[in-house]
Amino acid sequence: MKRLVAYLRVSTDGQVEHGFGLDIQRQSIEKWASREGHRIAVWAADEGVSGSNGFETREGLYNALEAVSAGLVDGLVVYSLDRLARKLTAQEAALAKVWDCGGLVYSVEQHGLIPEDDPDDPMRTAIRQMRGVFAQLERSMITKRLRDGKRVKAEAGGHLGGTAPFGYDVTDEGALVENATEQETLRRARLLRSEGHSLRAVCRLLDGEGRPPKGGGWWHHSRLSSALRRPAGAADRVSR
Repeated sequence: MKRLVAYLRVSTDGQVEHGFGLDIQRQSIEKWASREGHRIAVWAADEGVSGSNGFETREGLYNALEAVSAGLVDGLVVYSLDRLARKLTAQEAALAKVWDCGGLVYSVEQHGLIPEDDPDDPMRTAIRQMRGVFAQLERSMITKRLRDGKRVKAEAGGHLGGTAPFGYDVTDEGALVENATEQETLRRARLLRSEGHSLRAVCRLLDGEGRPPKGGGWWHHSRLSSALRRPAGAADRVSR
């Protein structure tokens, strides 16, 4: 039987709030430890912390590694190696830290003990690292697809979340719809600009006419410039 520190991590605040991710990792580790005859002596977690962050900003991982370094436990267990870090280089650094302290590393998803690097068996290290490379590539491809999807949606006039741009409101379904009052303000601002007024002059005129920016207050030239950058025809590509 080994005494272990279990390390958990989820990346987003939403996963923390709804318990998704942390609970699954904890339950899986508990079942694995019971089946294998090990005891979880310490639990450490980073909630809502990206795996790309350095060790110094991840208190949970720091505490887990310190437990191994201080000899409080025999090793570290994670649900999967990517919980240690998203980047292969950081993942390898965490493994090396545990091994340098004489500790063991276990991964539930990788079916138990992660063998320490052996200079007489370089293939074992290469296989582990190749798995890490492909896992990192898969995550990067997912991120790229999401980014590309957002770009296509934006080009089609869709809304990517957050506050709606000036001239529009967001429906409960997440679609953009025109705000008649703000659209009239945009038409007025474009007319004033076409007559040769500067952005600052247009801001003063809009304020004087009682045409406030979204949320109230006073117009600022940079804020007005941003609102006017959205093409006038963009309304044709969003819900009415």
